[in-house]
Amino acid sequence: MRILVVEDEKKTASFIRKALQAEGFAVDVCGNGDDALAATTTTTFDALVLDIMLPGRDGLSVLSQLRERKNATPVLLLSARGEVNERVAGLNAGADDYLPKPFIIAELVARVRALVRRGGDNKSIVLRLADLALDTISHEVKRGHAKIELTVREYRLLEFLLRNTGRICGRMSIIEKVWDYDFDPGTNLVDVYVKRLREKIDDGFESKLLHTVRGIGYVLKENE
Repeated sequence: MRILVVEDEKKTASFIRKALQAEGFAVDVCGNGDDALAATTTTTFDALVLDIMLPGRDGLSVLSQLRERKNATPVLLLSARGEVNERVAGLNAGADDYLPKPFIIAELVARVRALVRRGGDNKSIVLRLADLALDTISHEVKRGHAKIELTVREYRLLEFLLRNTGRICGRMSIIEKVWDYDFDPGTNLVDVYVKRLREKIDDGFESKLLHTVRGIGYVLKENE
């Protein structure tokens, strides 16, 4: 499950990110509203933790834009003020839950889990490319009629590549999204996992889907 945290206070954002990662979530962090909106156009998130007080475009504006775009991703609003009228405005704008600052991190994690669960009950997203299919709820992966067994990391790698079908994904972007590292570990970690994934989804099939772009990265696409 991937969560987007939109929080301009770096210490708070780091605190939330580490707590959610410890619970098994993949976490992206943005420090302003414009970056948050851009992130939601390229990545599908299971929930957003959205601070209202942001530089530039504030959280309520971000939320309104998301709902206008028919983006139904569950949103947990955060605010240092916690005033009743602000909570009402947030809920009216389409927020699913509201948590005033300061908060207990265990409560935030529990609320995010509840939102993800609630959202998962109502939607099942199947990512497809040719005869390859990945169900984001059941985590079942198939190529044609053949079920493919993946490790957790292989699954996250395939999900990331499928969400970016046709785009070349560099090693650093894969490390950031699949391993949640913000640095290059200086190993061939990505290459090893891509090799394993390719063996599982391409070996034995006439059409190859996972391609290497030498010196740049990898891309999931049908042969032209």
